Amino acid sequence: MVGAHTVGENARPRSEMMAKYQRRSSTFKDDACKLVMQQGYSPAKAAKELGVALMTLRAWLKARGWRGPQQVDAPDQSEDPKVLKAHIRDLCAKLTRAEMEKEILKKATAFFSNLK
Repeated sequence: MVGAHTVGENARPRSEMMAKYQRRSSTFKDDACKLVMQQGYSPAKAAKELGVALMTLRAWLKARGWRGPQQVDAPDQSEDPKVLKAHIRDLCAKLTRAEMEKEILKKATAFFSNLK
């Protein structure tokens, strides 16, 4: 078979083995990076939800100056008001995101229950 990879029992044509390359717009890259940098998503979760390779997303983040999650003293170890305020801000952002996700799931449940 011409163009086929012939090693092994389950040989597939070379075209099936190569992943399809997609060029993403700069707007898409910016939005993907904002999920991690501003909305608190982990790079792995954002990459999975967007259908992008983790290493690709990390390259985009690095190009935009992201240095990874910063190690900060836990608030229970620090009594510094700035650290405590930052922790409260992070917790509020997480709560807001969780409430939004809950509302989306409620609407989806209502929608799919009406389909029957």
